[in-house]
Amino acid sequence: MSKRFERLVGDFICSVLPDSLEPLHTEAECGFVMMLMAIYWVTEVIPLSMTAMLPAILFPLFGIMSSSNVAKEYFNNFHFLLVGVVCLATSIEKWGLHRRVALRLVTLVGVNPAWLLLGFMSGCAFLSMWVQNTSAVTMVMPIVDAVLQQILKANEEGYSGEDNPTLELDGTCTNSILYFIKAQNIIKSAAENVPTASCRRRQGRMLCKAMCIGIAYSSSIGGITTLPGTSANLIFSEYLNHVYPDCNSINFANWLLLCLPISVIMLLLTWFWLYWLFIGSDFKFLWQCRGEQSDRERAVKKVLEDEYKKLGAISSQEIFTGVVFVVMVLLWLTRSPGFVPGWGSLFPHKSNYITDATVALVLVNMFFSLNSEAMISWKEFQASMPWQVALLVGGGFALAKGAEESGLSLWVARLMTPLGDLPVLATVTIACLIVTTLTEVTSNAATITIFLPILSPLAEAIHVNPLYILIPATLCTSFSFLLPVSNPPNAVVYAYGHITIMDMVKAGLGVNTIGVLSLLLAMATWGIPLFSLDTYPEWAPTFNSTTP
Repeated sequence: MSKRFERLVGDFICSVLPDSLEPLHTEAECGFVMMLMAIYWVTEVIPLSMTAMLPAILFPLFGIMSSSNVAKEYFNNFHFLLVGVVCLATSIEKWGLHRRVALRLVTLVGVNPAWLLLGFMSGCAFLSMWVQNTSAVTMVMPIVDAVLQQILKANEEGYSGEDNPTLELDGTCTNSILYFIKAQNIIKSAAENVPTASCRRRQGRMLCKAMCIGIAYSSSIGGITTLPGTSANLIFSEYLNHVYPDCNSINFANWLLLCLPISVIMLLLTWFWLYWLFIGSDFKFLWQCRGEQSDRERAVKKVLEDEYKKLGAISSQEIFTGVVFVVMVLLWLTRSPGFVPGWGSLFPHKSNYITDATVALVLVNMFFSLNSEAMISWKEFQASMPWQVALLVGGGFALAKGAEESGLSLWVARLMTPLGDLPVLATVTIACLIVTTLTEVTSNAATITIFLPILSPLAEAIHVNPLYILIPATLCTSFSFLLPVSNPPNAVVYAYGHITIMDMVKAGLGVNTIGVLSLLLAMATWGIPLFSLDTYPEWAPTFNSTTP
């Protein structure tokens, strides 16, 4: 029965191939599995993690790989790194270190609405560099919501005070231009009080929209900065180690050098874009000196101060967690920085044996062993561990291995050889646009799992450094800004009820454009010398288009 099913699947897929290509059953069967998984991941007809198990079922049935060989692909170095990062994030969240850091960052920039927006976005972006994006949003949003409720309450009370210069009317209220001119001439009449209060209430609502959307977007922007920041980054890193074992270009330090400027550029431009879209086009606050605070600003400042006082004095658990966090980051940065020998060179004969996962596991082991009372419990870790992502990644690695074993990767490479006639940047742009579009309706991890086995042979076929295509595609999976369903952070902020779907669509179109352009700028400038993108590396196989 299985042989008959195998023949039927192979004959069907081969019947739709171009006549110039020789029909090969093994490649067709692996292609069928890949298409089936892609469809299931996009439509989510079954849970994503169960779709990831399809290679373990179908590869042995089709004779592509044995069951034991497929099983080996489902757990590797990536999962150990994920365990370490989740343990650290669990301790940070349990002892409230995230709230202390976020509140301190916000109070540093001030309570002026524009700077308040930037402060919350910066705090959330920083947190999402080290914890999952969803966790960062759920950590920050309760603080943001408390501030927003205070702003809305102040507007409803209709206090009369000095106008906040950063919340000028944006021209959408009735006769708003007239009121703006009158306000500049300090004409305060009773007839003007009602519409001014109405505009203030609207400005408060628009600030709520900008703040909520800014938190969701900044979590995704901050997540791309570090390798552990998103599951897509980790999947890419492990895929590279798996498919190109001789490639040592990607490490924590090099990734940070590439992506930190991208994140900073995106964060600042997104801040400008959201301020202009929702609050107004008056950017005089950038060069104006801070004057006396308005009633609204004083109210917001009091909320932030009260929230910080509730935390009390910093605890020993917070200090210990912070020390482990700093040491972990420093060890990741200095293990193999690239431009100078790192501490990994102290083990010359076994330098490749030590990875970022080793560092993470050594340090987070102290959460369970040093104190008389463990910093975190195993149950708390289990509750935080994203098991779905772990299985999803394993399924992606199994799929990539099956494509290699069946010859599907080589077949795809031959098919895509004509793309070599295009400029490299044009090919990268096309890949970025396709990935950015698909990731709006598919999970980030599923999207990158689908595209890595396709884009990797494409780069080999057109004789381009695989990093030139794989890095932008990986980062673009995090550019899911259009819809609440695009990623969990969007859904979390949407649930608070301050924004509509159209608000997110309008804002997301601009941020998607900012993201793709910032990424292309990076790949065309500082990314080239950082990863030697202008040369075809020795660790990548040489593809011969005439190979039968």
